[in-house]
Amino acid sequence: MTHVRIWKFRPAAGREAVFAQAYSASGEWAELFALGAGFIGTDLLRPVEPGGWWLTIDRWRSLEDFQAFQRLHGEAYRALDARLEGVAGEEEFVGAFDE
Repeated sequence: MTHVRIWKFRPAAGREAVFAQAYSASGEWAELFALGAGFIGTDLLRPVEPGGWWLTIDRWRSLEDFQAFQRLHGEAYRALDARLEGVAGEEEFVGAFDE
C-alpha cells in the first residue's frame, strides 16, 4: 500500500514559476525526499483558474518510510521549508492517505 501526503499552496503573485521549479517532480523538495528510502515521487498539479490552489502529491512506499525520512532528514526538511517560505505563499496540509 502506498502512503500519500497532499499539500495545497497558493504561491505569491509573480512567484509561480519559482514555486513550480522548487515543488515539481524534479525540484528541491523531491531531491530532498529522494534521500529517504521508500520515496516514490512527487506530482505537482497546477490550477486551471488564475489564483487557484496548487497541489503537491508526495508518494512513499509506506508511512514507516516517511517517518524514517523525517527522523533522518528532519533538520534539512525544516531548513528547506524555512528557505522557501516566501515562495510557497499560503500553504495547508490536506492530509495523509493510503493508496
